[in-house]
Amino acid sequence: MKVAADTGCPCGSSKRYADCCAPLHEGGIAATAVALMRSRYSAYVLRRHAYVLATWHPSTRPAAIEATAEDKATKWLGLSVKASRRNGDHGAFVEFVARYKVGGGSATRLHEISRFARENGRWYYLDGEIS
Repeated sequence: MKVAADTGCPCGSSKRYADCCAPLHEGGIAATAVALMRSRYSAYVLRRHAYVLATWHPSTRPAAIEATAEDKATKWLGLSVKASRRNGDHGAFVEFVARYKVGGGSATRLHEISRFARENGRWYYLDGEIS
């Protein structure tokens, strides 16, 4: 799935995609855990599974993300970052709610507190607790 560079970013920021998540999707380094989390959300919206895997910490990263029929039928409806906090120089937590629906189904809320680690100047998603 592609998004025009001059359209709004799928992550819900007030920026254009070209000025927000696109540079990260093309290899840039996220300055914060929140920026990485937003770019990962956009990658899910755009089905950029390679990016999602590349930004997942090697200690918890799955071998692959398989595109399923449900994945193809999923429409992401929005992202809301509720809170974030640093945990020293090399860790952070980001709480967010992402809304989506599959096919013609009802909208679903995904509420997660994600844990991030910073290594060699790069942020990585470690894991999350869904509530």
